[in-house]
Amino acid sequence: MTTIDHGAAVATETARLVAALRDADPTTPVPTCPGWTLTDLTRHTGSVQRWFTVLLRQRIQQPPRSREVDLRLPAGPDGYPAWLAEAAAEAGAAFAETDLDAPMWAWGADQHARFWVRRMLFETLVHRADAELALGRTPVIDPELAADGVSEFLTNLPFAAFFAPGTAELRGADRTIRFTRTDGGATPAGGDWLIRLRPDGFGLDLASPDPDGAGPDGAGPGGTGPEADATVRASAADLLLLLYGRLDRASARLDLRGDEELLAHWFANSAF
Repeated sequence: MTTIDHGAAVATETARLVAALRDADPTTPVPTCPGWTLTDLTRHTGSVQRWFTVLLRQRIQQPPRSREVDLRLPAGPDGYPAWLAEAAAEAGAAFAETDLDAPMWAWGADQHARFWVRRMLFETLVHRADAELALGRTPVIDPELAADGVSEFLTNLPFAAFFAPGTAELRGADRTIRFTRTDGGATPAGGDWLIRLRPDGFGLDLASPDPDGAGPDGAGPGGTGPEADATVRASAADLLLLLYGRLDRASARLDLRGDEELLAHWFANSAF
């Protein structure tokens, strides 16, 4: 179980995004979010934070019937950085007054309030990376935070079909893909993830954990664990960016091996 303080990380990642935006041209295109400018990116991130904050305060126990939220949008583009900072402050106040272990409806695997804090974190972190990439900078992501983000993504992806319809195509006759971080062994945040595609769907293979990290061939420690049909090895940060479509799988920073068609199928249908 990860020991990461997701609420504190939301505040940190939002502050980093706000810092990147303050002196930037708000009309700057964001290549990793086609059609968006930095203003669009900021409006989306702050709107998501405010929406999740409402859900937390309402302690919803079933899917919400409405997504109407008083966003209190700023008068112009120059006001968006401060508006986003206010959204994070409101979220932080909601975190402090919420029992994050309380049962709560969520669209993903974890049916507790903490789901929404963790989800807000990685929504914010990835969009912070989007902004920095748009400004010609290389995003720096804490490795343990990135590993936790990989775990969060792969755990929840099987539940995302209602907004990521391509995931319904992620089926196979017991085909496996292993994602392994290369910048450290397994930690509470995660270090090795085996995805199994079955005729009826897909998901993390929790029956075949690899707590000691993967060996050099992409199998288990020293090559003794279950060998996958395809493997992807990279730093935790690059795995996170890859899974979110922010890093091309042809990048030299990635080590891809095994069934190329299986990997192509995964990346064509796993867009979040």
